[in-house]
Amino acid sequence: MPRDPYDVLGVSKSASADEVQKAYRKLSKKHHPDRNPGDKQADATYKEVQAAYEVLSDPQKKANYDRFGFAGPPGAGGFPGGGFPGGGNVNVDPKAAEELFQNLFAGGGPGGGGGFDLGDLFGGGRRTKSRARPRRAEPVESEVTIPFDVAARGGAVAIEVGGRRIDVKVPAGIDTGKKLRVPPEATGGPEVLLRVTVEPHPYFRRDGNDLFLDVPIGLPEAVLGTKVEVPTLDGARLEVKVPPGTSGGAKLRLRGRGVAGGDQYLVFKVVVPAGAVDDESRRLIEEFAGRNPQTPRANVPWR
Repeated sequence: MPRDPYDVLGVSKSASADEVQKAYRKLSKKHHPDRNPGDKQADATYKEVQAAYEVLSDPQKKANYDRFGFAGPPGAGGFPGGGFPGGGNVNVDPKAAEELFQNLFAGGGPGGGGGFDLGDLFGGGRRTKSRARPRRAEPVESEVTIPFDVAARGGAVAIEVGGRRIDVKVPAGIDTGKKLRVPPEATGGPEVLLRVTVEPHPYFRRDGNDLFLDVPIGLPEAVLGTKVEVPTLDGARLEVKVPPGTSGGAKLRLRGRGVAGGDQYLVFKVVVPAGAVDDESRRLIEEFAGRNPQTPRANVPWR
């Protein structure tokens, strides 16, 4: 005989519908075949959980079970007093009894007790075939756009499936093109595969787990060196030292400040005054050039 459905789900007879559903989801997720490939015991438990939930989630089936147990109510295809045909005066409709056995004895759910021989029970020659395990629905693919910070640091995004709002956990470091799996237990329907697109950030650029930030500096700052304050992914602001003689395009690494353990790089952009300079400034720059001669294009490959 099947186990008591209350024992299977680990709930009391006074448990609310929400408590029954919560226990079912927890056990169904734990013993799901996708999480336990090749584990026959887990598969059997998963089927048992489905059967138990089918009884306790249906008010009519639950009421019948609470009053009559697995035997079912008299007059509805059950067996009063636990008797079987040939052992008492029982008038049972075979079709109704088959439905009763499938819904109560097997729980009526996926992976229930399977086929039984109605010919043996009712003396007829009719046999039912073993019930085939329901075919799992094909996954549904969809798309989801995730804010840059959530994708980088982890968190959750809300989606709607069949009119239901579901919070989907986002692992830290996920990137555009990856997929998030939402199991049937969460959707209440088929499995959903979400193809991820990460929104761009206003000023950070991402390459793998590394972040890049453009930092403008003036010509005197590039020549003489300076200190600048820069933002980081976690919201902190750091003061960093720009060494003297920093050229445009030079990078400074902030170790561990990137995505999921990656690094953050500051990319310096030297900004010169726009437009013409006054005569004295020009004289000073020319003097500077004479005192500090350079050949910046000496090693370019296109010379």
